[in-house]
Amino acid sequence: MKTLYLSDLDGTLLRNDETISPFTAGVINELCEKGVSFSFATARSLVTTRKVTSSIKNSLPVIVYNGTFIMENQKGEILHSSFLEENTEELFEDIRKNGVYPVVYSFTEGMEKLSFVKGKSSQGQLIYLKSREGDKRINPVSTFDELLKGDKFYITCIDDKEKLLPIYEKYKEKFRCLYQKDYYSDYFWLEIMPKNATKANAALKLKEMLKCDRLVVFGDEINDIELFKIADEAVAVANACEELKPFATAFTDSNENDGVAKYIIKNSRQS
Repeated sequence: MKTLYLSDLDGTLLRNDETISPFTAGVINELCEKGVSFSFATARSLVTTRKVTSSIKNSLPVIVYNGTFIMENQKGEILHSSFLEENTEELFEDIRKNGVYPVVYSFTEGMEKLSFVKGKSSQGQLIYLKSREGDKRINPVSTFDELLKGDKFYITCIDDKEKLLPIYEKYKEKFRCLYQKDYYSDYFWLEIMPKNATKANAALKLKEMLKCDRLVVFGDEINDIELFKIADEAVAVANACEELKPFATAFTDSNENDGVAKYIIKNSRQS
């Protein structure tokens, strides 16, 4: 029986300083060499996923942008995708009216862009952008209207709770919306993506692509709930939020104490 192990990154596989411990990297690399199927399901892009997981020799496709894409990990080829529909005018107008200046991810002329209005970033967004200095996708624009260009697939709003909550409440049924406090700061995030773009849908698709029989997942936050619901085994790290714990079938040590690696050592089943 072939098992796919799929781990969230921030707060789960990554330690609080956004690194993977040498122990965890060594364990996962050794198991992968023995035939264990292991990959990631994250809110991050492929660019930042590669950056923080460089110590792991993962040859399998990865789930990025909370399930919006499944991408080949080495060449960056898109294997499965979801884009926002054209009828986003009202959404963007409400974002604008609430004084929020989002980061908009899109493809323009075949190039991935990470666009934001220069000089209008919240403090939380500035921290986010600073962590991506040197990223070739960075695309500062002069006006809000320029954010609407290209084939859009992901919107990230980082701002005060009072600005973001009304947008979330209005659009949470129309789009896939994730609203939560940032793991690394006191700012709130509202992430908006296509309705069918979920870690759960992408995980089932990846499981099918890899011809696996079982799916074991690891997570820590609200955006892992749907993933936990469809998994054969759903493992919460010790630092997981209270909202996720009722959906877990098992628990392991924290992200700071190699919880994912410890669980796989104990329970791995090779293909």
